[in-house]
Amino acid sequence: MPRSVNAVASRARRKKVLKQAKGYFGRRKNVWTVAKNAVEKGLQYQYRDRKARKRAFRALWIQRINAGARQYGMSYSVLMGKLNEKGIDINRKVLADLAMNEPEAFKAIVDQAK
Repeated sequence: MPRSVNAVASRARRKKVLKQAKGYFGRRKNVWTVAKNAVEKGLQYQYRDRKARKRAFRALWIQRINAGARQYGMSYSVLMGKLNEKGIDINRKVLADLAMNEPEAFKAIVDQAK
């Protein structure tokens, strides 16, 4: 009996990977083995950086809150401690946005924390 291979599934698998490699430079976009490695590496970076983005944004928010708080003679850690003490439950994302775009509202929060 002749050897049977599922060429349809193999071709579909390769087409899927080559479609993911669209936009890559040189052989990375059209040579199967090179494209497969490039796509696998890209997926690893994607997974890692979904986590890293959360860390990066939190750091950015903290810097913005710190800059805003220092305008009113308070450091970030003191402000967050006092907000926690007073039971003012507001997250860093919103605080950072207020510090940048709504300075009056941020000042009101800082005054409440004092």
